[in-house]
Amino acid sequence: MSYTANQKRYETMKYNRVGDSGLKLPIVSLGLWHNFGTNSDFENMKNMCFTAFDCGITHFDLANNYGPVPGAAETNFGKIVNSDLKAYRDELIISTKAGYGMWPGPYGDNGSRKYLLSSLDQSLNRLGLDYVDIFYHHRPDENTPLEETMGALDQAVKSGKALYVGLSNYDGETMEKAAAILKDLKCPFIINQNSYSIYNRTIEDNGLKASCKKTKKGLIVFSPLSQGLLTNRYLNGIPETSRVATSGVFLNKSNITKEVVEKSRELNEIANNRGQTLAQMALSWVVKNDEVTSVLIGASNPEQIKENCGIVNFAPFSDEEVALIDKIALS
Repeated sequence: MSYTANQKRYETMKYNRVGDSGLKLPIVSLGLWHNFGTNSDFENMKNMCFTAFDCGITHFDLANNYGPVPGAAETNFGKIVNSDLKAYRDELIISTKAGYGMWPGPYGDNGSRKYLLSSLDQSLNRLGLDYVDIFYHHRPDENTPLEETMGALDQAVKSGKALYVGLSNYDGETMEKAAAILKDLKCPFIINQNSYSIYNRTIEDNGLKASCKKTKKGLIVFSPLSQGLLTNRYLNGIPETSRVATSGVFLNKSNITKEVVEKSRELNEIANNRGQTLAQMALSWVVKNDEVTSVLIGASNPEQIKENCGIVNFAPFSDEEVALIDKIALS
């Protein structure tokens, strides 16, 4: 049976303008970093994409290296887009990135013009698309002139293979330098993507959050749940089915200390008093200020997506709640 989208999908989601551009993103976006590789169930992937779109999530975020194996997430999502979601392509924001290692030799990673434009061509081939809506440089490369990297992003737009460009994992100072170059090129640089959570305040410390506000650029954040630490998953031990128990690649047992668990339990009490799950409160916290345009969620099943979309109408945080969250997280 072919997929037909929920006709009321735009009635429940909130959409924020990306910086001072004309584009809007849903407050909740779906990231395909995990659970869209060769070791994942394809029917579950489809159902997650359908559930996301039915909830008003129009933005799907990928990268060339998302898998496993690298490239697999783009291939799998491309199959879904070109079959069940093809009729809705103009309602979707599809983004991808290049910056990490993808193939052998000196041209397979970092920020050279050679690598970025070749990688974009490969991504479009895997996705089965003529263009992506946003193309990111995935990480800074100190060995390539910033002008060269930004020139490659500009070429991606001028060639019609991307509508907008973004930067990922840049600090505030470097982002502002890049923004100046892209402005001179008249390239539509609109957004930054970086990690941010109650436990991870790097974008506050490295100036990126302030720089986004200063330069009127959008900010979309990933890992808002600190790889699961800001959920109820580890409040009472490590489940056998958890990412820690099965892979330990991005989060391992050494990260789940008694101190961290106790902090999460205290935060969970605040969430309960707000009528939210800990995960919902953690997501609400990162988008509580105007500087954050959208939060990227990851999911392993459709129900997690529905739960996370429950933050759309979250109650504002009181000053007392913000202060208590900071006291717990930063102690």
